[in-house]
Amino acid sequence: MNWLLVAAGGAVGSLLRHGLSQLAIGQLGAGFPWGTLAVNVLGSAGIGIAAGLGVQGEARLLLVTGLLGGFTTFSAFSLETGLLFERAWWLAAAYVAASLVLGLAAFGIAYGLIRR
Repeated sequence: MNWLLVAAGGAVGSLLRHGLSQLAIGQLGAGFPWGTLAVNVLGSAGIGIAAGLGVQGEARLLLVTGLLGGFTTFSAFSLETGLLFERAWWLAAAYVAASLVLGLAAFGIAYGLIRR
């Protein structure tokens, strides 16, 4: 049953990630990985909420391991950082900095708000 929870959550998370990435490309263009940046920030906020609420057991498998694991993909982050670096080192540096700062800030804000 645990495997099915992770798989179901992962499938939904992957579909959400793809949809958001396509939306970002359609709205903002493909010159910068806005979709992955948004996914990383939203995923960090989601993990902050789950951690703040103390989500455990089957709900954690479904939501954190499955849904958020399928939604946030740092493998794409690594690839896009490398591709940006090939174009211009400062684009890669800006992308890494924005992902880390905004992701950690989103986690901290969400975790803090939920833990209040």
